[in-house]
Amino acid sequence: MPNMSPKKNPMPTQAPEVRAHNFNEVALGYDEAAAIDEALRCLDCKNTPCVGACPVNIRIPAFIAKIKEGDFEGAYQIISASSALPAVCGRVCPQETQCESKCVRGIKGEPVGIGRLERFVADWHNAHSDANPEIPPQNGHRVAVVGSGPSGLTCAGDLARAGYAVTVFEALHTAGGVLVYGIPEFRLPKSIVAKEVDNLKKMGVEIACNMVIGKTLTVDELFEMGYEAVFIGSGAGLPNFMGIPGESLKGVYSANEFLTRSNLMKAYLDDPTTPIMKGGNVAVVGGGNVAMDAARTALRLGAEHVYIVYRRSMAEIPARHEEVEHAEEEGIEFLTLNNPVEILGYQNPDDKRDPKNGFVTGIKCVRCELGEPDARGRRRSVEIPGTEHVIDVDCVIMSIGTSPNPLIKSTTAGLDVNNRGGIIVEEATGATSRGGVYAGGDAVTGAATVISAMGAGKTAAKAIDAYLKNKQ
Repeated sequence: MPNMSPKKNPMPTQAPEVRAHNFNEVALGYDEAAAIDEALRCLDCKNTPCVGACPVNIRIPAFIAKIKEGDFEGAYQIISASSALPAVCGRVCPQETQCESKCVRGIKGEPVGIGRLERFVADWHNAHSDANPEIPPQNGHRVAVVGSGPSGLTCAGDLARAGYAVTVFEALHTAGGVLVYGIPEFRLPKSIVAKEVDNLKKMGVEIACNMVIGKTLTVDELFEMGYEAVFIGSGAGLPNFMGIPGESLKGVYSANEFLTRSNLMKAYLDDPTTPIMKGGNVAVVGGGNVAMDAARTALRLGAEHVYIVYRRSMAEIPARHEEVEHAEEEGIEFLTLNNPVEILGYQNPDDKRDPKNGFVTGIKCVRCELGEPDARGRRRSVEIPGTEHVIDVDCVIMSIGTSPNPLIKSTTAGLDVNNRGGIIVEEATGATSRGGVYAGGDAVTGAATVISAMGAGKTAAKAIDAYLKNKQ
């Protein structure tokens, strides 16, 4: 019998007062009974609006039908035919604005918990199956993939399944890109990413870490080494700053640096090899998912008070509703309609700290009100004169977006970029202005979602396959 409940099965989570002090995963996942019950809420619509809203076109009603039958492995096989990273997407994909936003059940209630079901299926498979993926026959052609984030891993997986010899070049010492350096353990355990990367290795994909393309090797040198096509999925790792006074003070981080130190360089350890601010009061400037990650990480590192400073209201905040809700439950304070204008530093020569280094003591903000909508439809933030005030903090984390690193562009002739530094591509293929070079993900769009980057990786893999077949 269908489950006609207007509400999703709730996701079990750690209690807020417990999880705020550990890095264990917050969401605990469905058990088999909850997954089947949630699957029974799906109406198996014939026109499948949810599939059209998925950037990688997972056959959503088909995999959910397998869950209804208790065939969890069958469900996994359907998902993995379209997605190289199901356990990742089930955790961090913004389903509420994509597949779930088109779910018919959402018209008079809550949509089917598609993301929760995808996570359940992937976790069930990882816990119950030790079978190695099938290695397809090799076709004798080589492709280089730059970056091991979601777009690079997806492109590599699809090409490997088509028989290509693929090498993924990663600048850092661990594969996974933003999945390992940018997303905290409590949202996406590193073991999950490692499992997905290991599956690609078992398919024959080679992962070469500590390889900075544009410095260690150039794109031209990759072609000279025998690679016949190159996919650039190098992400958007160049942090943006506001350009206000005080951003060079000690205790000011970009969210990228703060999260990389914590996630990948293990600054959360008692005796870390890389330092990070712990304790005190922390202000995180911005309202996106990365800002939520930074704020919740700071809390777990021992901050006494953590503030989200955001220039618009809660209604305009771009982070996922679930992440905002979790942050509020954990005690993070949202200071909306506030815009920073200066970061203040300590300059008392009698202080035992070195005043020449300028430690953060506060952040000066001005209160705002909402004006007319901007070009994207969001109401503008308008500063209110005479409302300057200071928030006492010891650390400021800037989370106002990132841009693509210019290194590859500066070392690759004939590669066109836009005024934001994103590589210009043909939308339908991911082809760049340089022959044989394709690109996708944040390196093209700037900071976006994991699933959109995966979609770009799939598009490019299909185009690379056609390109190399046409060359024969």
